[in-house]
Amino acid sequence: MHALGYTAVPALLKYLRLAERQGLDQDAALSAAGLHRADLDDNGKRLPSEAHEKLLAHLLAASGDPLFGLHAAHFVQPGSWSVLGYITMNCATLGEAMSRIVPYEKLVGDMGTSRVEAGDGHVRLIWSCRHQLAEIRRHMVENVLASWLLYARWIADMQRSPQAVWFEHAQPADTELAEYEAVFGCPVRFGQSVNALLVPLEYLNVPLRQADANLLRTLEDHALALMAGLDADEPLPQRVKNALRLLLKEGLPRKERVAERFNMTVRTLQRHLQLAGTSYQEILDQLRQELAEHYLIRSDLAVQDIAQYLGFTESRSFHRSFKGWTGMTPGEFRESRKASL
Repeated sequence: MHALGYTAVPALLKYLRLAERQGLDQDAALSAAGLHRADLDDNGKRLPSEAHEKLLAHLLAASGDPLFGLHAAHFVQPGSWSVLGYITMNCATLGEAMSRIVPYEKLVGDMGTSRVEAGDGHVRLIWSCRHQLAEIRRHMVENVLASWLLYARWIADMQRSPQAVWFEHAQPADTELAEYEAVFGCPVRFGQSVNALLVPLEYLNVPLRQADANLLRTLEDHALALMAGLDADEPLPQRVKNALRLLLKEGLPRKERVAERFNMTVRTLQRHLQLAGTSYQEILDQLRQELAEHYLIRSDLAVQDIAQYLGFTESRSFHRSFKGWTGMTPGEFRESRKASL
């Protein structure tokens, strides 16, 4: 695996659309990154993030735009975040859309990781960039936070702004604070502990204009399948978990079928998992709990349907297992988590 991981093709297109608007030579930029036009034809393709860095570095130098990353956010589209973009678009509320970022962001690439933290009257939607080159990092961070906001305004059909925006980096000397605030529509503070949008709690209940629960479920199933395929460099326990995630769609898989996917006997698979400090049953239970919590929080599926999807022959067995995992029944868990959103 490349040291910086990979970037999905759609994540690069915002930068290239701005480059086109600015009259820059896109072919020269692609060449500087070691890429070709054909590399961008497949939105499902993942490119080395080193190429992402080289492309952005070339465009920054060619444009002379100190806010290139920020300005590129204006070209965000649903496809800019691969399947994740369409998932968020079909959620019922802005809060539900935000909750989808962390589980699925790897589909967009390995550029950084997100998390959500509670604040005083707000939640902080935080992004930590994995890239270390200071200039590249700054433009990526500014692009991601601005893209989040502009996309949220579009899917919610609103013009609201965050309570504030935080950046870890200092304000660049050749920029105006007013230009940042014109994009975000709120105070922008530099030199903060994290990169974040501070989102007022009341925004979490803002309805989205194209919510479609059935399409959302289909998209999430597709996303889970794609996530399971991004495991070539993962440890064996994670690869087994990903294989089970796919096979559960067809009913509770037999150990033999899982072992076959790794060209192993069941005994060999169990031995390797034991050496890794886990077991087949432990991985299956972890996955079932993860998926159960996922569907209880993020869908309106009946508990009986969730139990069946997870391979339980009867709801009573699912209730017993779930209470052993969490200390609550599925119904109690669903109510407690939805009340906290």
